[in-house]
Amino acid sequence: LLPGYHPFEWQPALKNVSASCHVGIINGLSGWAASVDDVPMETITRRFRYDVALASALKDLEEDIMEGLSEHLLDDSSCNTGFNVMIKESCDGMGDVSEKHGGGPAIPEKAVRFSFTIMSVSVLPEGREEAVTIFTEPKPNSELSCKPLCLMFVDESDHEMLTAVLDPLLAERNAMKHSRLILSIGGLPRSFRFHFRGTGYDEKMVREMEGLEASGSTYICTLCDSTRAEASQNMVLHSITRSHDENLERYEIWRTNPFSESAEELRDRVKGVSAKPFMETHPTLDALHCDIGNATEFYKIFQDEIGEVFQKPNPTREERRSWRASLDKQLRKKMKLKPVMRMNGNYARKLMTEEAVEVVCELVPSEERRQALRELMGLYLQMKPVWRATCPAKECPDQLCRYSFNSQRFAEILSSTFKYRYNGKITNYLHKTLAHVPEIIERDGSIGAWASEGNESANKLFRRFRKM
Repeated sequence: LLPGYHPFEWQPALKNVSASCHVGIINGLSGWAASVDDVPMETITRRFRYDVALASALKDLEEDIMEGLSEHLLDDSSCNTGFNVMIKESCDGMGDVSEKHGGGPAIPEKAVRFSFTIMSVSVLPEGREEAVTIFTEPKPNSELSCKPLCLMFVDESDHEMLTAVLDPLLAERNAMKHSRLILSIGGLPRSFRFHFRGTGYDEKMVREMEGLEASGSTYICTLCDSTRAEASQNMVLHSITRSHDENLERYEIWRTNPFSESAEELRDRVKGVSAKPFMETHPTLDALHCDIGNATEFYKIFQDEIGEVFQKPNPTREERRSWRASLDKQLRKKMKLKPVMRMNGNYARKLMTEEAVEVVCELVPSEERRQALRELMGLYLQMKPVWRATCPAKECPDQLCRYSFNSQRFAEILSSTFKYRYNGKITNYLHKTLAHVPEIIERDGSIGAWASEGNESANKLFRRFRKM
C-alpha cells in the first residue's frame, strides 16, 4: 500500500503545497507549530501527502486505464479534454489499539484512519455528448482498493484534535479541486480532475464533521430536517435537504442569532446545526451501519414480542432481562448464534434471515403476531439488497423497482401492529432505510458501493500491523 515515487505536476500549482513529488510518509502534524499538549508530537500521526498518494494510486491503475481506453476504441488524440476521477473518502475511529505490553510513548489508546478509494475514471471524448467510463473499481468495499492516507492516534470524539490533524489534508484536498494533475499514463502525459465524495463515514463521524448534534438528537437525520416525532408519524415521505453549504449557513445563524430568538427557537431554525461544519461529506446512508442499526432494532422487537409488550406496556427490568435471556438461548441453540456485547456486522447478517424469524416465532405465543414478524422480515429482506448491492440496477432490479412499495408496507406494519414501539420515536437508521434509499440510489446509482466497509475491514489490518 506504500506509494512509489512518480513524477507529476499540477496545473495550476497547488496553493500552499510543495511541488516536490518525491515525498514518502510524512509526519501528519508537519506544518503545525509544536503543541503544548503532553503527548509527544511526532508520535501522533503519520500520513501521505494527498496529491502524492493520488498520483501513485492512478499509476497503479495504469494498465486498467489503458485497457479501458482500448476497449472503448478511444485513441490518444480523442482524450485531450482530460480524465475525471471519482474518489470515495472514508474515515473511521477505532477503539482500543493499545500495545499489549509496549513501552512506547504515552498516546491515546484510540486511532482514527482516513483512506480513499478510486471509484471510477471517465473521459469525455471529442465530439461526444456523454462521458465514457473507462475504469470502475470492481470491489469498492475491499481493503485492497482502500488506500490509507492518514493514521492518527486520536480519539474520534476529541473534535479539536481530530480537526487539527485532518486540517492539512483538507487544505490539500481543497487545493486539488481547482487544479488538474498531469501524470504520464501509457507513456503520454494526461490530465486528471478529481471529484471527492466523503461517503465512508458512519453517522457519528458525519454528524461530527458536519456540525450536527450527536445521534441522540431530536433531529434524527443527517439527510433531512425531520425530527424524531415527525419521522415516526410519517415514515416514508421525506426528501434529502441537508447539504454542507446549508449547514455552514445555519451555523452562521446559530452563531450570530440575527433574529434574537430564544435558544429553543434558534435551535429549531437551524435544525440542530450547532457547531461549525468542518469537512464536506456527501449525504448518503452507510450500508454497513444501516445493517447493524436495523438488526439491533429487530433484536429488540423480538424481545418485546416474546414478552407480548403490545398487551402490557411498561414491563419491569427483570421481565425484560428474562425475555432477552430466552431469546439468546433460543438463538444459540437453534442458530448457533452466540450473544454479543455490541451488535456487529456478522451477527446482524445471521439475525436478519427467514430462518432466524422462524426460530424466534417458536417463542412468540400468538399466531397473528408471528405472521406480522414474518411479513416484516420478508419485506426487510426484499429491501436490503437495494442498499447493499454495488450496482442495484444490475444486481436486483426487481427489488429496486418495488422498494418504495415495500418500504410503505413496512411502515404500515410498524405503525399499526408495532405501534407500541414507534409511538413518537424511531431509530435513525430505520428512518433512513424507509425514507431515503430510493432518492440516494437515483442520484448516485448505488449505496453499497459508497459504504465504509473497505475502511472498516482495513482496520483489522491496522490492528495487526500495530501489534507486530
